[in-house]
Amino acid sequence: MTLYQQAKTKYEALGVDVEAAMSKLQSAPVALHCWQGDDVRGFDTDPTKPLTGGIQTTGNYPGRARTPEELMADIDLVLKLCPGTKKMNLHASYAIFDEENGGWVDRDKLEPKHFKKWVDFCKERGLGCDFNPTFFSHPKCDPLTLASPNEETRRFWIDHGKACIRISQYLAEELGQPCIMNIWTGDGFKDIPADRMGPRMRYKEAMDEILSEPFDFDKVKPCVESKVFGIGVEAYTVGSAEYALLYAALNAGKCIPLMDNGHYHPTEVVSDKIPALLSFFPELALHITRPIRWDSDHVVLLDDETKEICKEIVRCGGLEGRVHMALDYFDASINRVSAWVTGFRNVQKALLMALLTPNEQLKTLQDTDQFTELMVRQEEMKTLPFGEIWNEYCRRCGAPEDGAWFATVQQYEKDVQQARG
Repeated sequence: MTLYQQAKTKYEALGVDVEAAMSKLQSAPVALHCWQGDDVRGFDTDPTKPLTGGIQTTGNYPGRARTPEELMADIDLVLKLCPGTKKMNLHASYAIFDEENGGWVDRDKLEPKHFKKWVDFCKERGLGCDFNPTFFSHPKCDPLTLASPNEETRRFWIDHGKACIRISQYLAEELGQPCIMNIWTGDGFKDIPADRMGPRMRYKEAMDEILSEPFDFDKVKPCVESKVFGIGVEAYTVGSAEYALLYAALNAGKCIPLMDNGHYHPTEVVSDKIPALLSFFPELALHITRPIRWDSDHVVLLDDETKEICKEIVRCGGLEGRVHMALDYFDASINRVSAWVTGFRNVQKALLMALLTPNEQLKTLQDTDQFTELMVRQEEMKTLPFGEIWNEYCRRCGAPEDGAWFATVQQYEKDVQQARG
């Protein structure tokens, strides 16, 4: 009997269908964020200028992707080293301009043709694609965007949002998968504002106008994402948790909520919010990251909150299309491909752990007040031979097991990334 078979027997003794768990995970898409590979620089502005609008990337590890071709090459290696079903996740700032599509245009004039090369990339690899308007790192952040009192500024960003609706529709139709289009702005103030209501009303009106752009909600899922604060906007954020959640609730059929688990107070956990929101919303979206004291966008680890988030996704039926998952972090202090791979594999591990949990049996113990046995069973689950099931899952997906992929990244760094400087 192989180690996998021995491990499978232990799980099956608890009533867990291991084969069904692996099969279900293998069909659950997780979106891979393009911006880990180039430190959120994109291709539409001067890459030597600092990020603005509440965004900050720390570190200067060599090997950052500088061109679309370099970024796509790095992504290809990540896809090879990770098991499971992937989607791409693009920001609007990753538009690709060339002579064929007329060259550079500003963000309010973006068209689907500026993302054709990404569509070709995704088609060749069987990927869907999510999308994000880019409301930061641009001269027209004054510093506000959709909440700006300046009508010209606000009009520019509204037009950008509407252009992104059209691009998202294009991505969905070309790739045959729904496109989750997430709207996040860093609008806010560094110090205590004199008017908190005005910016939120302008933001609401701007969002209403963006969502007036025609789209098929079955194909395009606009989201509104909240945040506690950002760099330079520590005192007040227009798109607070209450604002974003209520906007999504009052615009059902046009908008869904998106929670980024780095965008809350340090003692808040998104894992508890998932079942709360799914009690009212048919579906929601997640950006999975790892905050340390604030939205610091560290690489996702197999830590307690990642595991709890994935438990709730599974328990609440999230893998049946109710929860749209994406990664969102950017660490420039370590090898960027390794950061991508580590985070993606950890989300897959956490989801597999959740699927290998006898959730119905544990629920029955809770519902019948058998809390002593519930605690014992939950603790005993922690020492089951999960690693052997994980390795088998990787083999079936054609991805390397743990311990077998890092050397590939090291060789790629030596052969490819070090030459970039």
